[in-house]
Amino acid sequence: MNGLDQHPHMTDSSPGQHGMSRRDFLRTATGAAAASALGSTAAVQIAAADTPGAAVYFTKDISPEGLIKAYEACGRKLTGRIGVKISTGEPGGHHFLAPSLIAPLVSRLDGTIVECCTAYGGGRATPASHWRTIEQHGFKAIAPCDLMDEDGELSLPVEKGFHLRENIVGGHFGAYDSFVILSHFKGHAMGGFGGALKNISIGMASPRGKANIHTAGRTSDPGALWSNLPEQDHFLESMADAVKAVYAAKGAEHFVCVNVANNLSVDCDCDSHPAPPRMADIGIFASTDPVALDQACYDAVFRSEDSGKIYLIERMTSRHGIHTVEAAARHGIGVAAYKLVSLD
Repeated sequence: MNGLDQHPHMTDSSPGQHGMSRRDFLRTATGAAAASALGSTAAVQIAAADTPGAAVYFTKDISPEGLIKAYEACGRKLTGRIGVKISTGEPGGHHFLAPSLIAPLVSRLDGTIVECCTAYGGGRATPASHWRTIEQHGFKAIAPCDLMDEDGELSLPVEKGFHLRENIVGGHFGAYDSFVILSHFKGHAMGGFGGALKNISIGMASPRGKANIHTAGRTSDPGALWSNLPEQDHFLESMADAVKAVYAAKGAEHFVCVNVANNLSVDCDCDSHPAPPRMADIGIFASTDPVALDQACYDAVFRSEDSGKIYLIERMTSRHGIHTVEAAARHGIGVAAYKLVSLD
């Protein structure tokens, strides 16, 4: 995931305009000391067979085979040139989805890994630095990769958005017919959590597009982010606006979304020094409905029997993260009601 607000000249250790470094800002959510991840897999409650809503498929098997099984359970045949949208992860971090995990699925799809540059200073802020990160993190070795904003931007209209009138995505967006939204579900310092909706919205946005989303349309200048931050719910609603634009441009039938709930840190992969996870891995969730998918992952954290869940729950609730799901449902992107279908 890419889109944490930060002035582009702020480094991980230099103070920002509020006297806080990016690293300090990313640490303010829980105030708890870091701890090692648990080794077991957390329990997830499976809904009754007659539960109404969108189908969300689930497996505890976090492996290349489990990932393929979850994707294929969705039953949607994607056509044309397929982009696989991931987060390549900030240098220094290590919780991003491992190339060894995703390589067989990307290969089976004959897909291209797609990303966009960030709106803050770091290892992915420019195409040159981002390409170095892609190579260092092992993604270039497993599949073709594409920085969608390397050659410019594309403005997508937002019809009847909460706050945005346009969503500024990478210019190569138009070169793809279908997308697999392959997301690492985890916490996030600004959004509460990151899953499919964040990966579609902020993840596909260019740096100017990220600024536009984070400021609820006040500015598209990454350098003006910190002086234009809106109310929290307006930021979350703007993510839903951006997803609406992306789905309208391609058509919902051209998307499959997969969330891998492992390395459940309170911090995003955009953090170069993320806190260690305090709860066990849960599994892989997949759906053709990104709203139901993120809702199911959010609920799975709450339903987990792992006592370490309290830290991720605090991060999600303190940022009102579920409001992104609520706003996306109001836009008609999907439904929050779901039936969780076990593949195990």
